[in-house]
Amino acid sequence: MNAVQKTKTILEMIKFEHTIFALPFAFIGAFLAARGAPGLMTSLWILAGMVGARTAAMTFNRIVDLNIDARNPRTASRALPKGDVKTKEAWLFTIAASMLYFLAAYELNRLALIISPFVLALLLLYSYTKRFTFLCHVFLGLSIGIAPTAGWIAVRGDIGLVPVVLSLGFLFWMAGFDILYACLDTEFDKKEGLKSIPAVFGAKKAFFISRLFHQTAFVLFLAVGVISHLGWIYFSGVIAVFALLVLQRRIVKPNDLTRMNAAFFNCNAAISIILFAATAVALIWRA
Repeated sequence: MNAVQKTKTILEMIKFEHTIFALPFAFIGAFLAARGAPGLMTSLWILAGMVGARTAAMTFNRIVDLNIDARNPRTASRALPKGDVKTKEAWLFTIAASMLYFLAAYELNRLALIISPFVLALLLLYSYTKRFTFLCHVFLGLSIGIAPTAGWIAVRGDIGLVPVVLSLGFLFWMAGFDILYACLDTEFDKKEGLKSIPAVFGAKKAFFISRLFHQTAFVLFLAVGVISHLGWIYFSGVIAVFALLVLQRRIVKPNDLTRMNAAFFNCNAAISIILFAATAVALIWRA
């Protein structure tokens, strides 16, 4: 396998395309901070930082979960358990992605550089949480949910109320869906002694908790529009997001998880893109 094929295999292993979930939220934070489109170089370094951080975290997750993935029928075909990617290669990829992330933080501003090690540590720590707490979903939401605040910091070099509220909304949205996704491994997690809300409370209660999380996210997304005075264009986008959250409930149910992957990628990607587009257009329209 040549270098290009190896890189492609690793990117497939870490589901690189799922970067689309967090990246639009980082740019929502950046657009809100700039009250419009941020500068080109700032945008490029935000892109580099997000790709580096997410790639490092996901590759590290695959390394940490190697033995678990090998025992799980749903994940046994991943590149690391199969041997298509060696552990050493995954470590090198993690280090390279981390260096890209730190370089981006350095190029952005002083605060971004100062907090960068703590942010990366938070991202990496998530990989261990399911071993000791069923709140691992909340921790995932926290680690990914900092994206809007990171985008804001990249532009302004400080922290404000708006990105924090948006980050909380992102936290509850992502944690809510991660609870649903964990239902795929309920029985395996119980057998392995791993912690998750479905494994502890069952699928039906997990769906209820997930619904509460998504309702909270919806309220927080509305609050961002109110605080930032974004107007009807943004709120139209939030209503569309709510409709997609409802649609997810129709696609997957506690007794029917067969379309979970469609709900995971298609709906969540659409939610990220719609909310970003609504924010960007609302800000440009006001300007």
